[in-house]
Amino acid sequence: MKNSLSELDAVLMVARHGKYRTAALELDMSTTALSNAVGKLERTLGVRLFNRTTRSVSLTEAGEQFVAQVAPALRDIHDAMDGVRSRQATPSGTLRINAFPTAAREIFSTLILPFQSGHPQVHIDVVTEGRLVDIVAGGFDFGVRGSDRVPADMIGLPLGLARRNVVVGSPDYLKTRGTPSVPQDLLGHSCLRVRLPNGAIYRWPFEKDGQAVHIDVDGPVTLDEASLARTAALASVGLTLAMESDVREDIQAGRLVQVLEDWTPTLPPLSLYYPNRRNPTAAFKAFVDFARRQGTSKPYP
Repeated sequence: MKNSLSELDAVLMVARHGKYRTAALELDMSTTALSNAVGKLERTLGVRLFNRTTRSVSLTEAGEQFVAQVAPALRDIHDAMDGVRSRQATPSGTLRINAFPTAAREIFSTLILPFQSGHPQVHIDVVTEGRLVDIVAGGFDFGVRGSDRVPADMIGLPLGLARRNVVVGSPDYLKTRGTPSVPQDLLGHSCLRVRLPNGAIYRWPFEKDGQAVHIDVDGPVTLDEASLARTAALASVGLTLAMESDVREDIQAGRLVQVLEDWTPTLPPLSLYYPNRRNPTAAFKAFVDFARRQGTSKPYP
């Protein structure tokens, strides 16, 4: 039965992503093993489920019919298995969490590592993505985003972490180029530009006394990873907009200096969110309860 379920999971994951490599990463298996599992099921059925080229994978007509009929039944089977696992006295198994990179960094040492330390039989699989994903379709147990980004059909659990963006630069850079006093001054500065997951360049947001302004900064480097922007700022390349939690130690140590402090408002707190489950596993319930104890004593759900 285990092999049959693995083959079905493999087919559904390939159908969902349209790529063997991405599906294999989701299932924590090699691309070869995934391809073999799909091929074995196709041989058992005597029909091709996928059209394959060197660049893409798509469902055949028979594959579309098969996936449409099998997917609901497979979810029921996994729900039944989770129901049995929920009776475990000791939480175990794997929990998959999808989060913005900055959000993952914020909760890693305060939530994920302490939980895993107290529940050594639980494996935590963290996937960071800049885009907002459907955690159910992606096979994730939890998502972590700002509370304003939690989907309406999900249960949200505020983590209560104070958050805000800050503009920082190195002492050498500010000594050479001067210190901006209002956001518009950034137009005369070298800034580290940030590319969003959709390819657009991020406009830096500011607010003061009810006045909001977005600045389309310019500079010598465009990046899509906050840690690289921090490195460039430390090297005096320019100013960067960063999550305060990512550069707090640099500010305290004097390696970076915060500017425009009165223009950077507080952001919505992070939330852990998840779908309502009929039969949550012991590990799932333990993680929710652990996260909730940071600000409340209510049990799951």
